[in-house]
Amino acid sequence: MEQRPESSVETLIHVRVWGMDADARPFFQNAVANKISREGARLLGINCLLKAGDIIGIQHGQRKARFKVVWVTDAGTLRKIEAGVQMLQGQESPWQEMADPETLTFAPGKIKRRFVRHKIQFPVQIGFTDTQRARMNVNATDIGGRGCYIETLLPLPLGTQGTITFWMDEDKVQTTAVVRASDPGVGMGIEFTSLDNFVQERLQQFLDKMDTSLRQDADGSGIDKATPQPGDEAGIAQT
Repeated sequence: MEQRPESSVETLIHVRVWGMDADARPFFQNAVANKISREGARLLGINCLLKAGDIIGIQHGQRKARFKVVWVTDAGTLRKIEAGVQMLQGQESPWQEMADPETLTFAPGKIKRRFVRHKIQFPVQIGFTDTQRARMNVNATDIGGRGCYIETLLPLPLGTQGTITFWMDEDKVQTTAVVRASDPGVGMGIEFTSLDNFVQERLQQFLDKMDTSLRQDADGSGIDKATPQPGDEAGIAQT
């Protein structure tokens, strides 16, 4: 009888990964897993080279298991190494409940994330579809994984489309973007429209490290609950 393909859940979870890399050197790092199923997952953001057949350990929360690397691809400097892994027999899945779509009370892929917003000076470059127009080098004053707010006396018109370019350490990131709020004399809210979930997560982690105020907050949240995040259902708040 032909085996029915196993279903997977399109979500992102943070995991710990360890083992021996392709050069027989031990490694231990944080990574992200998605397309999780009861028997496997896809790992994103691996820093070292792996090869098919390698045995590695993966931990999520307090649960851990041994997995075999099935495939490996180099996704570039930003996404790093991606790998497909399959759990070895006799192991218990670290994400058993999350991997069962029938136990979810919502449809995978329709989860509305909210990212912590950071009120920091973050340099970005705005580009335009009209190549004759000069690029703008500005500082975002409020930024999260899905968008930013830029204070300016002369904001771009609502609906203006272009690109946003910024750096995360040595990695240059560019995304298409659209102006979602335009407040004359105050500023404009911009949504990042082509960052995938993994890059959004990396950006959020990068901002978390930059924002020292988060470590000083008594409640540890650092969330400005009065203003919705760009890209959320409520859109970017008008000032």
